[in-house]
Amino acid sequence: MSDPPAILQVLPALVSGGVERGTVEITAALVQAGFRALVASAGGPLVAEVEAAGGRHVTLPLGGKTPWGLAANALALARLLRQEDVAILHARSRAPAWAGWLATRAAGAHFITTYHGAYNEGFVGKRLYNSVMARGERVIAISGFIRDLILERHHIDPARIRLIPRGMDPMLFDPSRAAPERFGLPASTKILLLPARLTRWKGQAVAVRALAALPEEVVLVLAGGDAGGGFAGELRALAASLGVGQRLHLAGHLADLAPALAGADVVLHASTDPEAFGRTVIEAQAMARIVIAADLGAPRETVTEGVTGFRTPPGDPAALAAAIGRVLAMPDAARLAMGEAARAAVLAQNTTAAMQAATLAVYREVLA
Repeated sequence: MSDPPAILQVLPALVSGGVERGTVEITAALVQAGFRALVASAGGPLVAEVEAAGGRHVTLPLGGKTPWGLAANALALARLLRQEDVAILHARSRAPAWAGWLATRAAGAHFITTYHGAYNEGFVGKRLYNSVMARGERVIAISGFIRDLILERHHIDPARIRLIPRGMDPMLFDPSRAAPERFGLPASTKILLLPARLTRWKGQAVAVRALAALPEEVVLVLAGGDAGGGFAGELRALAASLGVGQRLHLAGHLADLAPALAGADVVLHASTDPEAFGRTVIEAQAMARIVIAADLGAPRETVTEGVTGFRTPPGDPAALAAAIGRVLAMPDAARLAMGEAARAAVLAQNTTAAMQAATLAVYREVLA
């Protein structure tokens, strides 16, 4: 009996984030479906989850972008493809994708990609660098927004694109299971939760400015690790200058976000650049929370205005504050109904199981 097909996923590291979480989820689905699941990266805390799911991790410095680094990684991946008789290399990030693309040509494996970001094109040659994510035999777009961006920028055959939105686990994000986390704040406090790593384009400064226009009982909790560059200090200084320093709470990275979502009165998405998908939006909706999202990128697909949440112009603190005020003023019954509508929509369209099944279908399609 021949060995089952091997699928290799490649990405820079396994620390945290949506790309990394998706890698773990697909590893679990592959093993359950009888494939051999391999992951190559520089490593990180989520390696343990890959291995717990039944996958095998191979440590390679795949985040390197220098020409010699890419060449060395391509040789290492080609050796791995041959040694493990890998059928498909699935690339999830640009530098590993270039090395993987070269390796598959040397070793004869299939090459597919997931286009995870709205990659910027801020300097000459960046579109060429980004283009590797559109070179797969199949290109998985994580939202309709990303699918349209791929077609606009790279002009590939639409028949190569597979739209597979990201998903959440209804067992992990279940409002009946999570005990609300209120961060030690009084019951009368209205909690605004913005779950995102602390980086400028995620819009935390917009939310702080909106907070200054809201009543004293409203508090902003930022749940996310600091991406560096002293931004957390800038946010604290901004809040102090606006007189809301005591109403800003930096909770850091939360390994389990569900309790914080359960305890929030409103969940914010305030990104000032287009979001490729926005997984925390659907996680909040699964918890039956009302989300106010920036009106750009993929959240336009998951937040239906006035039905499952609200959208506001990006980078507009006044509009955000006004929307928050409207939500907090809604009758309890109306807020509950909108939260339930949001949960129902997510359960119908954005589960982890649906994302896993659709990705396995792409693998089988390519192998066939």
